[in-house]
Amino acid sequence: MRFLSCCRIKHDDTMKRSPLKTSKSSVHEGKGAKKYDHAPDALSVIPRSVSMNAGGGKQRILAEDILRNGVRPPSEVFTFREVANATENFNPDLLVGEGGFGRVYKGYLKKTNQVVAVKQLDRNGVQGNREFLAEVLTLSLVHHPNLVNLIGYCADGRQRILVYEFMQNGSLEDHLLDLPPNKQPLDWATRMKIARGAARGLEYLHDMANPPIIFRDFKPSNILLDGEFNPKLSDFGLARLGPTGEQDHVSTRVMGTYGYCAPEYAQTGKLTAKSDVYSFGVVFLEIISGRRAIDSTKATEEENLVSWLNCPSSPSVLFIEQKLTRDN
Repeated sequence: MRFLSCCRIKHDDTMKRSPLKTSKSSVHEGKGAKKYDHAPDALSVIPRSVSMNAGGGKQRILAEDILRNGVRPPSEVFTFREVANATENFNPDLLVGEGGFGRVYKGYLKKTNQVVAVKQLDRNGVQGNREFLAEVLTLSLVHHPNLVNLIGYCADGRQRILVYEFMQNGSLEDHLLDLPPNKQPLDWATRMKIARGAARGLEYLHDMANPPIIFRDFKPSNILLDGEFNPKLSDFGLARLGPTGEQDHVSTRVMGTYGYCAPEYAQTGKLTAKSDVYSFGVVFLEIISGRRAIDSTKATEEENLVSWLNCPSSPSVLFIEQKLTRDN
């Protein structure tokens, strides 16, 4: 597993107490690999840090920010009424997910006869604006089978809504962690299929996007699964443009999810593609173990999955999920 070589980074005990808010992969497509066209020149004008000010009591119209610098994303622009109709006025019965930035509803677009996922962002706070812009610009300009497809967006007034393809099998987290007793765990082949596909998505962002993109929040809940359990990376609100030219890192405020964030990034704020590789390594450990990266229900020495596995006394024989060893 040579693509995990970057993941054996020494942990500092301070990481466990870090109040986080929320190298290139060596997994390749094979001989049939190709670069996907995504208007590379347009990507270069995406700001590395989006600044949204609504001073003077006036809310800036986000659509104008999306189109600035001549960037015109190919995604469709929806009116708020169209999105409301698609979700039956955001019917609570259609709510399929909820996170730190907003809620996700299952919707239906009549004009295209298409089932979609509608993500309504929290309208309060600067961070919601930044996430909205980052996601629209990134997903409108990069395309890969292992990245979720952004169908369109709504920026009517203060509304910030994203419309994606609907992923029938939810997220990897739904099938991996804290399963109810009556739910069968994913078999080994499916787990490896998901790991390979997710790695290819990261590889595309790091190696083929121009300039490179660092995902910065790689975790099971951001890996969505279609009807055939093909994985697609989602939630690009924290994505940043990677270093270019002579740069070897990007300095930025530390963001991400505790347990998945690379220690050296958390400690220094220096962001590189290797930060995503570390996160991939943590998720891969979760995939083969069925255990959370951070689990407060475990004994103190076992709470942090990576630290526990790096301990010489950890029972590696028991690490692979027991149900898998029985069934396979």
